Amino acid sequence: MFQNYLKISLRHLRLQRSYALLNTIGLSVGIAGGLLIFLFLRHHLSTDRHHAKFDRIFRIDTDLYLADGSIEYNAEAPLPMAQTLRTAYPQVEQAAFLMMNRELTVGVKHAGRAEPIRFQEHKGTGLVEPEWFDILTYTWLQGNPKTALGEPNTVVLTESWAKKYFGDVNPMGQILRLNNAVEATVTGVLAAPPSTTDTDLGLFISMATISNLDPKFNKADWYFLNSTNRLYVTLKDPAAATSLEQQLPALGKKQYGVDAKIFHFVVQPLRELHFDVARGGGSIRPSLLWSLGVVGLLLVVAACINFVNLATAQALRRSKEVGVRKTLGSSRGQLIRQFLLETTLIILTATTLSLVMVRLFLPLFNDWVQLPLSLQLDWLTVSVVTSLLLGVILLAGGYPAAVLSGVSPWEALRGKLTTKTGRGITVRQILVVTQFAVCQALILGSLVVANQVRYMQQADLGYRKDDVVVVPLPYNTKVKQEAFKQTLNQYTDIQTITLSHRPPSSAQNFGGSFKFNGKTDWEPYPINERLADAEYVNTYGLRIIAGRNIMPSDTIREYLINETLLHKLGFQHPEQVLGKRLQHWLSPVHLPIVGVVKDFHQKSLRDEIAPCIIASRADWYRQAGIRISGNNLARSLERIRQAWQQLYPDEVFEYEFMDEQVAQFYQTENLIARLINAFTSIAILICCLGLYGLVSHVVVQRTKEIGIRKVLGASVTSIVALLSKDFLKLVLIAVVIASPIAWYVMNGWLQDFAYKINIAWWVFALAGLVAVSIALVTVSFQSIKAALMNPVKTLRSE
Repeated sequence: MFQNYLKISLRHLRLQRSYALLNTIGLSVGIAGGLLIFLFLRHHLSTDRHHAKFDRIFRIDTDLYLADGSIEYNAEAPLPMAQTLRTAYPQVEQAAFLMMNRELTVGVKHAGRAEPIRFQEHKGTGLVEPEWFDILTYTWLQGNPKTALGEPNTVVLTESWAKKYFGDVNPMGQILRLNNAVEATVTGVLAAPPSTTDTDLGLFISMATISNLDPKFNKADWYFLNSTNRLYVTLKDPAAATSLEQQLPALGKKQYGVDAKIFHFVVQPLRELHFDVARGGGSIRPSLLWSLGVVGLLLVVAACINFVNLATAQALRRSKEVGVRKTLGSSRGQLIRQFLLETTLIILTATTLSLVMVRLFLPLFNDWVQLPLSLQLDWLTVSVVTSLLLGVILLAGGYPAAVLSGVSPWEALRGKLTTKTGRGITVRQILVVTQFAVCQALILGSLVVANQVRYMQQADLGYRKDDVVVVPLPYNTKVKQEAFKQTLNQYTDIQTITLSHRPPSSAQNFGGSFKFNGKTDWEPYPINERLADAEYVNTYGLRIIAGRNIMPSDTIREYLINETLLHKLGFQHPEQVLGKRLQHWLSPVHLPIVGVVKDFHQKSLRDEIAPCIIASRADWYRQAGIRISGNNLARSLERIRQAWQQLYPDEVFEYEFMDEQVAQFYQTENLIARLINAFTSIAILICCLGLYGLVSHVVVQRTKEIGIRKVLGASVTSIVALLSKDFLKLVLIAVVIASPIAWYVMNGWLQDFAYKINIAWWVFALAGLVAVSIALVTVSFQSIKAALMNPVKTLRSE
């Protein structure tokens, strides 16, 4: 029996090649899009779950409750807290501190070379306590995890980092020179951790080495918090997290005294860290992740709708076949099995093709999302694909099979098969509206995201970011920094140079408390600071709206403030604050405010502009901002490099353009834009394939009608309008349904930005026009072809 079903199915699919091809392409594209999103979701949802103690690992966060009622959410904790948790809290099994390095120079001595090979590491390195390896799971290839980092000046490398530094030489016992100051011995080698980890370190330095790297660092300072510091613990029972958190305020009271009300310790489970964007370090918001999951599901549903529409359209063409087979004794169950087999053949072919598509497009997708995703046919992937197959077969094949098998032989032989609802609306029309509503919502989403990204890229940041080269400065003397500056000032293509701690916009902000106008109490909110020399304003094009610039100085002597701080202090006009005195936490005395600068963005446009000061303090300068003419970029960069190498021969020269730094703020938004554009294109393709197939079916049904109308004098335009109007009505209905839903969703997405666009009416008009145009082009292609046919041939068609 099965062999007979298979022969009939193959014969039918061969005769209806165009129908089978459209269904196969539509399904394969939809399933491929769904699988790509599945791989993306799987990567993020499996982050750090390879750790053996995953359910018992927590991070200690320190949130700051400020006097003005605001809260600063922070992922960091004080260094001495780790030892306190290990010894004084019985529910804590182990605690370990991580201090990540933003920049680290690593020198490797090789035989036959007078000078070591130097590497400038910006991420992937950190100082850790030995207990780190008791908490997180690593595969040790060489060394002892209990003793490897027990002594100062010891390091552990992952296998790939060891190969980078030493090639094929055994790294054990080799020497690394850190920041040209500390010689550290390699005491262990680890296998590379999985790509699904947020603690992707390749170079682990013993925490005891901190005293040699930075002799001034105070390891007992409970007030020192830094965005690169992390404190992880394992609990004997994960349920004890609540009781531990309830005990921590007493620890804060002991360490901070009257300031304890500011410091609130939070015990956060490891499973939440990857999604905690608010505290920093999180990679993606859960809402975005699940939104992409819904998009993937909608792509598969849209492809299924295509199948249902085309299959039910085919039902009318097969009505006589159904009638004959039922008259000859075929049962409804036999017909359902026959049609489900045909469906299964198409779906299996489409699924196979979709897997090929995923393999082909995965490298491009990985480049977009900056993740090493791979299609591995493990139990989870096979389970998802199998579930998807069964779901698509039942969803896309079940309904058409039930429709085709359920009609009476008399109606089937007369060709009266329909799929109308109670009010004469066909199921096919409902499905077309649903499909185009999905397409319209994605088009609207892509337009809103594109406009927001464009707005962020073109917004006035309050300073000039073009033609500025940012060069990191070594921890070195002021004499060399000034010499570097003076060397470059002799060139005409170097316009201005400033030495500073941070540029105007930075991913890492630095801030603290202050007192104003002779008061003895600290103000109830912190201020950000930009510590820089007097050329900072001119180099970055900041605008002074009152007063003057700060005078050259090596220490804090006077201040510039921004407009936000002006208003927070209660002044409306900038001239009113000039001469008032301010005491910053880095200065022991009250010093005058000499100018007010127009507000500039210190972070991305997601964040509101914070109160900020600009003051000089040479011992904090870590960067040089160099404005160049731009006439000969290569020559300017070479002059900067030569000046650098003369003064810092033991350091690695690096640079970055300021506009590139700013662009990095919006990597997530650019990723969203690319993903939505890609999946919108897939949805449009699926809709077009389905609409093309339906129009083809209608044209076949109305072939004689078209011939008669042409004989009676109908024009090509009137015939195209006749065939197109019903489909365009459905598309317009879809636009009306999808627009408010898309507005609600995208307006919620925009709430994550302090500075954002308004969704204007023309966005809906443009999205509707795009949807209608796509539908019109698709319908017109077949309609015009039908209208141009010879009426003699159409009237003779059977």
